[in-house]
Amino acid sequence: MKINGQNVSRETQDRLERFADHFDKWARSINLVAPSTRQKLWDRHIADSAQLFQMAPEPKTWIDIGSGGGFPGVITAIFLAETDSGWVHLVESNNKKASFLRSAIRETGARASVHAIRAETAPEVIAQADAMSARALASLDLLLGFAEPWFAKDSNFRAYFHKGRDYQREIDEARGQWQFDLVKHASKVEQGAVMLEIAHLARVSAG
Repeated sequence: MKINGQNVSRETQDRLERFADHFDKWARSINLVAPSTRQKLWDRHIADSAQLFQMAPEPKTWIDIGSGGGFPGVITAIFLAETDSGWVHLVESNNKKASFLRSAIRETGARASVHAIRAETAPEVIAQADAMSARALASLDLLLGFAEPWFAKDSNFRAYFHKGRDYQREIDEARGQWQFDLVKHASKVEQGAVMLEIAHLARVSAG
């Protein structure tokens, strides 16, 4: 099996297929993704999420905020299961979605745990991490605010945010509040979309 042109092991394929079946059962009763995209689960959601691990495959401790239907956090955690290292902290304040995430972890053996808390309070619970991810959650400016506490602790911390075609406007708006190094990775799934890799984040000094 190949995802985004890269080979996927049989073990990871099996885990992804179990996740897809599990997702479909739960999505019939709770709104895990936009209904219009449910039929495109593999291309629209799983392959898009898999780009994150394929870009940064070394085992690390992740914080995935607004994990919702498991994208990209559970997909990253499924890939990590093959390495037997690394971990994903899934942050999801909606209790029904948090229940789904816990169930998906049990079903797939993904290397993750669920925190049913708001993103603003996550630094109080998750003290250390190497990287953050988020997909279809909030504006870049807000995401950087969520990530700031971890950037302040670790100069090597990185954040990876999936963004659609309007990403440049979000970058321009965020530059008014933040200084950061940026790498834009073109999406292999959606033309015009990107993965923004953020490093060395700091607030812009007033005056």
